[in-house]
Amino acid sequence: MPSTILVAGGAGFVGSNLALRLRDHYPEARVLAVDSLKRRGSEWNVPRLAAAGVEFRHADIRRPDDLVFPGLRFDLLVDCSAEPAVLAAYETGPPAVIDTNLNGTVNLLEVARRDGADVVFLSTSRVYPIDSLDAIAVEEGTTRFAIAPVQTLPGVGPAGIGEDFPLAGARSLYGATKLACELLLTEYAAMYGLRTIVNRCGVITGPWQMGKVDQGVFALWMAHHYFNRPLAYIGYGGTGKQVRDLVAIGELCDLVLRQIDGIATLPRRAYNVGGGLASSLSLAEATALCEEITGNRVEIARVPENRPSDVRLYITDNARVAAETEWSPRASPRETLVAIFDWIRENERLVAPLWS
Repeated sequence: MPSTILVAGGAGFVGSNLALRLRDHYPEARVLAVDSLKRRGSEWNVPRLAAAGVEFRHADIRRPDDLVFPGLRFDLLVDCSAEPAVLAAYETGPPAVIDTNLNGTVNLLEVARRDGADVVFLSTSRVYPIDSLDAIAVEEGTTRFAIAPVQTLPGVGPAGIGEDFPLAGARSLYGATKLACELLLTEYAAMYGLRTIVNRCGVITGPWQMGKVDQGVFALWMAHHYFNRPLAYIGYGGTGKQVRDLVAIGELCDLVLRQIDGIATLPRRAYNVGGGLASSLSLAEATALCEEITGNRVEIARVPENRPSDVRLYITDNARVAAETEWSPRASPRETLVAIFDWIRENERLVAPLWS
């Protein structure tokens, strides 16, 4: 059982929720969340952390000196920090993404090496190459693209994409930095005996997510319906048939707690983690649900052209993580979207400036 826990990216959507759950699950532990508060809205999580007894420090993982805490040694490090937007490299240039996602994680791994801490690393489904994902055979239905029964690539089947899916090829700078971090975790584990867990997460969503077009799309979709703001189907003919699976943040936290409790016996390898086929939506299907839940219909533009690094379909095959942890997601897409709706309604005055 960990006694001193460091959560990097601890004021972000995933990090804050994990820090709160860790505080609850290990009541005797000291939980420290660090964050640069760069992302708009992350500052709103600081009071939530404080109210639950989670310590917060303003720190930038790109600066090793920010990760020096005199008198503290950590036995668990949870890395949720990242520049998670695929388009960020096109907007800010590669160095900013590399500095945060790669160099920042190296600095955190040095903390783990110094203290002998266990490491849980939140990676991404974006480690899989774009060309290979686009080569998945699909069938086009009325509201979505679906995985075809016959495939030529390994690691893809009716349940989705597994860990044996090919890794050779370009994947976006975001995905490349996260895959590089996965490789470094393997080396640190081998060289220094660190116990590590890697979760390649699909779309994570739920209350307190400040969704944007290229990160947090389902929270964004619900927010724009709630506040009657326009949206757009971008790419793939502007049909809104591109598909993602979504996992509720609470269910991801359930998994991470299981992994931490079982880290002594779990294999040191990566796990694909997501909602799976049963919790997948196309944008068109998400629109229909948001209309049903909010009672609002918003203007939706149709942009046929793809953006850089767009992916037509990603659905997680959770077979490996389910077999080794006995975890499986249970929330339906509708339940998850209703939870987001309820959160927005309860915090309308706080969050309205983000979306209205």
